[in-house]
Amino acid sequence: MLNISLVMIVKNEGKNLRNCLIHSKPFLPEIIIVDTGSTDDTKEVAQGFGAQVYDFKWNNDFSEARNFALSKSKSDWNLILDADEQVMNWDQDKINHLLKSKSFIGRINIRNKFLQNNEERYSQTYISRILPKGTFYTGKIHEQVVSDLPRIDLPIEVLHTGYYQTDKSERNLLILRAELSANPQNTYINYQLARQYRVLKQFSKALSYFRQSYEFTDRKEDYYTDLVVNYIYTLIDMKEFTLAFEIIERESSFLKNSPDFQFVTGVYFMNYVLHNVNLNIDFLPLIEKSYLQCLALGEKGEKEIVLGTGTFLAAYNLGVYYEMFNQKEKAKQLYKLSASFQYEPANKRLMNLKM
Repeated sequence: MLNISLVMIVKNEGKNLRNCLIHSKPFLPEIIIVDTGSTDDTKEVAQGFGAQVYDFKWNNDFSEARNFALSKSKSDWNLILDADEQVMNWDQDKINHLLKSKSFIGRINIRNKFLQNNEERYSQTYISRILPKGTFYTGKIHEQVVSDLPRIDLPIEVLHTGYYQTDKSERNLLILRAELSANPQNTYINYQLARQYRVLKQFSKALSYFRQSYEFTDRKEDYYTDLVVNYIYTLIDMKEFTLAFEIIERESSFLKNSPDFQFVTGVYFMNYVLHNVNLNIDFLPLIEKSYLQCLALGEKGEKEIVLGTGTFLAAYNLGVYYEMFNQKEKAKQLYKLSASFQYEPANKRLMNLKM
């Protein structure tokens, strides 16, 4: 079996950890669990799966805890997971071949489950999680891998449910604010603070940090598209339509191939027109144009995306647009396309049109 270990840091994750290890153990001969102060049955669960369990006194520094955990591994490679994640797909043959042939940092597909508009949504992003021996982390929160090795995407898919009906904001904000005080112009920390406040629906605070992150960016960040898209969403929430339009104009060429960007552009023009129909009616066709562009782009090959912005969500919104203007046949076609992805709201709209 391949010389690879599962390396984790946990605290009070008994329930999640059991599910994580059930899905992970078949692929990983060694399991390293570092506990940072659990008061539940976390350590007992880990030991039940044959894990090596170590204690670490929590000091609000994720990198230090992860590096301690990595130091306990005896393997040549290490997979980093959190307790609220579980392996869904793992191409054993391809991974074995790659890990035996070269040295690199392995990026895996993390699918994040979250709530938006009272619906379950999923996003995906490729994150560096398979590390060769000797690699370490930096950053007290949302820690980053320190290495000049090339990044390679691996055929591993992991489901992450930590953003789904879970509130870790108090802990995260405490660490992020401390990090920012030491480095106020750090694009990444400003971005993460903005995202955290957006999750809490504190849009005014989120807007302030998105603005700072956007000002400091050089467009080379892996998270740049997400930064821009969520900045625009926050501006829409705050009805800051003029600034949102300026950013859309500025990014329209650079992000033209991003379904997420085209989708938020459609959302923007819809909200802008509805904000003052008489004054903004001339922008109406741009709603249709944006969603058509989403569908033209699709989602094939996209590494960072909210699933559906290039398929069923765009089709559904465009169907609603056509239905508003009594173009029922066009609406039906779009709802059928959306429903083919098992998107239930599209089925309901389709049923109403048939009545």
